[in-house]
Amino acid sequence: MNVLFIDKHIIVCEKPSGTVCEGEGANALPTLLSRYLTEQGEKNPQIFPVHRLDKETVGVCVFARTSSAAASLSASITEGRFKKEYFAVVCGVPEKNSDTLTDLLYYDRNRGKSFVVNRQRNGVKKASLDYELIATVKDLSLLRIKLHTGRTHQIRVQFASRGLPLAGDRRYGALKSNVSTVSLCAYKLSFPHPVDGQQMCFSVDAPNTEPWDLFDF
Repeated sequence: MNVLFIDKHIIVCEKPSGTVCEGEGANALPTLLSRYLTEQGEKNPQIFPVHRLDKETVGVCVFARTSSAAASLSASITEGRFKKEYFAVVCGVPEKNSDTLTDLLYYDRNRGKSFVVNRQRNGVKKASLDYELIATVKDLSLLRIKLHTGRTHQIRVQFASRGLPLAGDRRYGALKSNVSTVSLCAYKLSFPHPVDGQQMCFSVDAPNTEPWDLFDF
């Protein structure tokens, strides 16, 4: 875990794959960040999850350090003031070099999966994103993605429903391969600071493991 920024109100880190953004378990980021701050000499630091990434996803993640900062950041997310950009490696090649994908998604909590559905009903939410094709190598495509909404597993299911599952994402149809985890990186995040409103922007590099290392970043 790499800490990118700290002040009295927020802490920004680079989330590793396999960690979760909430909870009190050993692999939960609140636990890891609290331990980090304690090692830096702080007493009883508090961590409030507000921005969540899937367990398998790597990249920039922000946490609040006070309840008031958490409320402010949550309001910014609701108002669409969080700007999130991702890199993804998908199996196959999109028909278009760039496009906007819009779907209706339903998240089935019992199955732990999201599904593209045809009509509006209880629990169904609109999902939208833009993508740009960056490069293709060995029938794998590197995409840059801008999210307009933040639905559960949104990127994964929107591309999988078009026959383009993310490399390593066997839950959504990727074939077995040497890729051991979902190839999704939240490489850039911008948002207003919860206290002074200053625009904050953070970015990280994509992992240097397979399949990311096939592409020249």
